[in-house]
Amino acid sequence: MLRITGGQRRETGPDGEWVTRRIPGASATKVYRCPGCVQEIPVGMAHVVAWRPYGDGGDRRHWHSSCWDRRARRSPRY
Repeated sequence: MLRITGGQRRETGPDGEWVTRRIPGASATKVYRCPGCVQEIPVGMAHVVAWRPYGDGGDRRHWHSSCWDRRARRSPRY
């Protein structure tokens, strides 16, 4: 299931419910480490931010878009 609300999407998958936001490259101003592949997401690279819909946002993570799309086929590598 997918619901879009003001730039954010609610997604339900085999790993539960998530809120996601696609970050365009022009807005990506910091380096992050993707939990899917443990590689850096460099400044200027479009990516996905995902977090659980209920909670304090402490589980918010930045993912490569391709890693996010394939997460059901592999677990995070923290």
